[in-house]
Amino acid sequence: MCYLAPVMHEKKILHQQWKSAWQQHYFRSKLISGVLLLIILLAILPFYFQSIENRNGFQLNDWLVNHFAPMNVSTPIFIIIWIMAGLVILNALIDPDIFILFLWSFIFLTISRLLTIYFVPLNPPNDLIPLVDPISNTFYGGGFVTKDLFYSGHTSTQFLMFLCFKNKNLKLAALLSTIAIGMLVLIQHIHYTIDIISAPLFAYAVFRIAKAWVAPALAYPHAA
Repeated sequence: MCYLAPVMHEKKILHQQWKSAWQQHYFRSKLISGVLLLIILLAILPFYFQSIENRNGFQLNDWLVNHFAPMNVSTPIFIIIWIMAGLVILNALIDPDIFILFLWSFIFLTISRLLTIYFVPLNPPNDLIPLVDPISNTFYGGGFVTKDLFYSGHTSTQFLMFLCFKNKNLKLAALLSTIAIGMLVLIQHIHYTIDIISAPLFAYAVFRIAKAWVAPALAYPHAA
């Protein structure tokens, strides 16, 4: 029983955190409205990306991408993305701060990408190898989408996790995954260099907006 005591105490603290957060009208309203808005966005994405895929854009002359032949690294990309996704979901379910902050950060990130992709119409790099991700591809209408380029959603989401995590080890893991994903999507010719460089900048901007938006709902505000 002595071994179970610390675990039971921690569960009690976590329960109290969520109970306290849920009792806040502001937290409840932001959580419910955020979940509903995210569902709407996810429902729209397949139609949006299919329309983007049918339009013609312009191709960038990217020295770095053109310098090497593409390699199919879909498997490591898939593994890294969904391990990190599992970690952020687990932490979000444990910590109401992380839940509400990541929820709204991801919403603003998604909206910003819809806008940047629309206003910066790009054709993919030469010799692009489509990314095989059976989970993510469901949000693209079940097919390969190659023109969702500026800016990189995979890279920016990893950096968003880095900003939202509180634990130092998890922040380090998310930072390393940001670098790894940025390099891997370039290796597979999925993105241009500018897509990768811009991703953390946009992620940081939407994170600051989201943090200001949900600030009254945060029990323990923290700076990135």
